Amino acid sequence: MRLELKNIDKSFGEKRVLKGVSFTAEGGKAFGLLGRNGAGKTTSIRILMNVFSADGGEVLVDGKPIDYDEIGIGYLPEERGLYPKKRIIDQLVYFAELKGMSAKEATKAVDYWLDRLGMTEYRNKRLDTLSKGNQQKIQLITALAHDPHIVILDEPFSGLDPVNAMLLKDVVKEQITKGKVVLFSSHQMSYIEEFCDNIAIINAGRVVLHGDLHEIKRNYARDRLVVSTTNAERLKADFKDACSEAENGALILRLASPDDKQATMKRLVENYDIDEVKVFEPSLNDIFVEYAGEQI
Repeated sequence: MRLELKNIDKSFGEKRVLKGVSFTAEGGKAFGLLGRNGAGKTTSIRILMNVFSADGGEVLVDGKPIDYDEIGIGYLPEERGLYPKKRIIDQLVYFAELKGMSAKEATKAVDYWLDRLGMTEYRNKRLDTLSKGNQQKIQLITALAHDPHIVILDEPFSGLDPVNAMLLKDVVKEQITKGKVVLFSSHQMSYIEEFCDNIAIINAGRVVLHGDLHEIKRNYARDRLVVSTTNAERLKADFKDACSEAENGALILRLASPDDKQATMKRLVENYDIDEVKVFEPSLNDIFVEYAGEQI
């Protein structure tokens, strides 16, 4: 499956919120939709979900306008929206029925996910008796119970402890393996880097960067080396202003030219006790700050 937002425009009154937003997400891969608050991510997601229409542009699946009767969408919102005083089983079945499942199908699917997420013991409890992390898992079931083709996860790891975060990672990987389009929207860059092959960064209603994350990183000038060594002080003294220290304690050497890479690596290995040396690549956080740091 190939999901495409093509030249999407949207205004609210006099404010133009989206200005020709385009990006493509492939089935069997995770896609990261990034941007600062107010950049246009949520509006893009709502148009994708047909919550409201665009002023211009198209949402396409495999090159054709999306058919919302045929293409199921599961959505985990950043702002949780379940009923705190209602029994968990009742509302989960209700939401699955809204997605077109029969009561019998919905109950079976919900019970599967309650078991899969270790939540069966809470089946007949009220939502407000659960911890924040467990409420998050119940909300996730509303996004997955109807087995959607497209899964949209907005800040999915918010409020989860490390054990539950690992469980959610496994679930997300399962959805990707099944060939679904999995779209992440998050400010937790480490999760985006872990899961997403492709990203789009939205800034002030425009896509300012879109593509394969690994290729984006490789397109940066390869004129810095990351060095781990027991001779840090001597190396800093020898390389002077060309050497700086990263937050994790590794040293960053700036080269006069990328062509100096091999010769400098050879010099390091021959003259210092080197544990590791590699070409510096920017983190996704570095890239995000560069492209979304200022509203354009």
